[in-house]
Amino acid sequence: MSAAAAAEAESESGARSLDAADPGHRELFDIPRADGGPYPDVAYFAGNSLGLRPKATRTELLEDLDSWAALGVEGHLDAARPWLPYHELLTGPASRLVGALPSETVVMNSLTVNLHLLMVSFYRPTPERFRIVIEDSAFPSDSYAVRSQARFHGFDPDDVVVRLRPREGEDCLRTADVVERLGSDVALVLLGGVNYLTGELMDIPAITVAGHAAGAVVGWDLAHAAGNVPLTLHDWDVDFAAWCSYKYLNSGPGALAGAFVHERHLGDPSLQRFEGWWSTDAASRFEMAAVSRPPASVDAWQVSNPPIFSMSPVRTSLELFDKVGIGTLRERSVRLTAYLERLLAGVTPGRPLQVITPTDPASRGAQLSLRIGGARTAGELAKVLRFEFGVIADAREPDVLRLAPVPLYSTYHDCWRAAQALAETVPENA
Repeated sequence: MSAAAAAEAESESGARSLDAADPGHRELFDIPRADGGPYPDVAYFAGNSLGLRPKATRTELLEDLDSWAALGVEGHLDAARPWLPYHELLTGPASRLVGALPSETVVMNSLTVNLHLLMVSFYRPTPERFRIVIEDSAFPSDSYAVRSQARFHGFDPDDVVVRLRPREGEDCLRTADVVERLGSDVALVLLGGVNYLTGELMDIPAITVAGHAAGAVVGWDLAHAAGNVPLTLHDWDVDFAAWCSYKYLNSGPGALAGAFVHERHLGDPSLQRFEGWWSTDAASRFEMAAVSRPPASVDAWQVSNPPIFSMSPVRTSLELFDKVGIGTLRERSVRLTAYLERLLAGVTPGRPLQVITPTDPASRGAQLSLRIGGARTAGELAKVLRFEFGVIADAREPDVLRLAPVPLYSTYHDCWRAAQALAETVPENA
């Protein structure tokens, strides 16, 4: 690309042209109005924290609510989308999204609850093999969860939990360094598929293989990976995984989460598992037997009656992903993130701004994280971007600003607005 062509592509008119040639599906979403700046709608880069609402969500949720009004308890069998088997409507699209079998996939609970339920089965420490490996920059909830699991089993969490740190002067983990730490004392590897802070996409298949070779169980927190990058959990032989659905899956704040258990574990009588009303086989559920008869599927990890009105937005979102396809979204994501990266490369020199996300598109998701220098914190900068420019980014105090160009609804013009706002807000040589 010539210098003139590059300059045109990085101009506002160039961004508009790229949107015309490579549109996403913005028209399917409700875009918040801007609090400031010259444009009516926000440039939204916080989809890695909370995704925007699909327009269909309101209509379809109201349909489910109306079934309650019209049918009462009979809605369990007679609603347009009957409640008794409602969770099964989510199983197929969820399994396709994460590359799993339907029998390996379920939507239930919240992310950390699912991690705890899965660790009941898969964290089985012994005096010789008891350590849990996480990344030092794991989302705090994961850190709290594994430490509490260690205490529950009678261990000192400071001794059990191994926190992997990048090399001196680096921001992201190297796969080789992760693999090197997986020794005979490791019972469980539990890493984020995409790191929430840096946006690094971990080498899930390679680390899974290495963990198994070391004799460990390998689980993944896919909160920032599900709906962001293609996954093939079954073929990668992952033992278990969990993810939320309010980020890239756009299912609303605190939305129900997903869980995966590989089929080689299903029906294993040696696995401990907490059980409840929905853990027993559906065909015999209303026999009201005193002893559960769990099915040979991940449904056996369910505990409670599924909350229909919480499942409704997840179903709407998963159907949207089924229609568009995660492969298609990933291709646009790579282009969109690369465009933002190119724009930022013209802004960061001479300013206290440093991109800490990997430059290799294969090693990152739909996110670029900036480390902010100078006296201003990331939170303070985010407020200026929002209220003066209509650009919504996510701040992680004290010094990381996260920008997530989500391929479903973000635009090239959004990226241009973000780069322009940073250039105007952060002075050179600050």
